[in-house]
Amino acid sequence: MITALLILMVLAFAWSMGAHYTGACMGMPHASGSIRLWPALLLMAPLTLLGAALASHRVEVTVGQGIIDAARVTVPAAIAIVGCAFLLTTIYTYVRVPTSTIQILVFCAVGVGLAGAIPVDWTTILHLAVLWVLAPLVACGLGYVFTHIVDAIAPEAKGAQSKGGLLPVLLVVVGAAASFTMGSNDVSNATGVFLMTHLFNVWTAGIIGGIGLAVGVLTWGKPLLKTVAFDIVKVDLAMASAAQLVQALVVFTAVTFGYFTSMNQALVGAMAGTGFARGRQTVQWGTVYGILRGWAAGPASGLALGYLVTRLLLAMHAAV
Repeated sequence: MITALLILMVLAFAWSMGAHYTGACMGMPHASGSIRLWPALLLMAPLTLLGAALASHRVEVTVGQGIIDAARVTVPAAIAIVGCAFLLTTIYTYVRVPTSTIQILVFCAVGVGLAGAIPVDWTTILHLAVLWVLAPLVACGLGYVFTHIVDAIAPEAKGAQSKGGLLPVLLVVVGAAASFTMGSNDVSNATGVFLMTHLFNVWTAGIIGGIGLAVGVLTWGKPLLKTVAFDIVKVDLAMASAAQLVQALVVFTAVTFGYFTSMNQALVGAMAGTGFARGRQTVQWGTVYGILRGWAAGPASGLALGYLVTRLLLAMHAAV
């Protein structure tokens, strides 16, 4: 019974993430007018499943074995980790604030580990923290450079929305690549606990989580797609192409080394870089500041909630 509850919680968390990251993957193609909303979601869903099933294995191992001591993780502890992360991700999605489910998940695990006397691998946490700081900065710089490169290659795209031609098609292709990357990068947020508890191997975990991601994209993907697409930066085709390409490149590079970083942070960093390439007036700074506040709150809320829920569960167990 308790194992079934863990599986259901993992599927629920994957569903929530699928909805949360629609804007990060298909926001630029949709914002530029290169693809309509429902075709974007229908393209994204199967690609996230493929990415989760085929390319998530190294990150699964990092989450399942590299954050806290897997030998000390019980099924109730795993439920606490995923349950807390699912709750926080759903809240942030509901209020339409793109945050990092990766940071939420990691610090929920740390909170559970601290409260339950499970050793935390602080070296992995440090490596991830450095990556989280560097990724949006690198994406910002690359966004600036790539925008000027696209301007040089396709000057007609500067200041243009989708009017046909090759560049809108290429932008959709890059969005599709970002969708595949999201599956490989983010599925382990939900399914890493399967490896912690030795319930499933990386292949089965990836497939189960990928199904949850795909369903989330299709059933609740519209709000974040609209937020990221239209509220952060005024884009033209060159900016959109540069931002989406940089995001996929930065995140997939991290995945190949077995680490995961925020799709939203990489995209917003890249979008800021493209905005600087066009002038500060293109960046919607009020929205960006709101997202930065969400990023700061995510790890703190994950740590606090994971710790408090675990302490509560331990107290209830001791009282029985």
